[in-house]
Amino acid sequence: MAFLFFIGSVLGWFLELFYRNLRRKSKKWINPGFCTGPYVPIYGFGLCTLFLLASLGDRSLIQNPVWNQVAVLVIMAIAMTLIELVAGIFCLKFLKVRLWDYSEQWGNFHGIICPAFSLAWAAIGMVYCLFVHPHILDALNWLSQNLAFTFFIGMFYGILIIDVAHSAQLMAKLKKFADENLVVLKYEGIKDHIRRSQPVKGKKLNFFRPFHSDFSLSDHLKEMYGSGAPQRKRHKKK
Repeated sequence: MAFLFFIGSVLGWFLELFYRNLRRKSKKWINPGFCTGPYVPIYGFGLCTLFLLASLGDRSLIQNPVWNQVAVLVIMAIAMTLIELVAGIFCLKFLKVRLWDYSEQWGNFHGIICPAFSLAWAAIGMVYCLFVHPHILDALNWLSQNLAFTFFIGMFYGILIIDVAHSAQLMAKLKKFADENLVVLKYEGIKDHIRRSQPVKGKKLNFFRPFHSDFSLSDHLKEMYGSGAPQRKRHKKK
């Protein structure tokens, strides 16, 4: 499960990177996700869920093999949608931050889930069942016996813990501003605003530090959400 979580988180980051940035059609790409590093943990949970459900499907819940596979795919789509729903509601209700937005999609629920992406999860589940799951145990067995890769996985989790702690501190600042101004913040929109509002044209920005700026985060938030006209002051880089 540790290997699956790592693989899912990293592959999910690449999927989000290309989907979100190509959809935005902007030359300035934005680092997707809650964390700083190249991983999106919700996809790690998703891949682990697909693995468990596919393993359950191997036991033939329904006698007819075709309908059994259809049932597994439906359960996968529902499970992945529930993961999105729980994570989305937690971010909106408790953190006051929107990490993704399906508001423009038909049939969406508070911009968190929608039928189109539930179908997309079903398609991903089908690809996993047909092309990945039959070989996953052999691949994981090989990885578990490779000591070098096991050491790399240990480093990944060490970095991930530090990254989540750092991102949680940033999220606390965003939540404080959101509570004070009664707004819900768009996480990716803030990153994009900071990149576009850099005072020095042509300045090379760090892709993995999207919140790093010559101005304070509160100034950017005030400018975005109209909390008065901020008087920008240069702050020392932290």
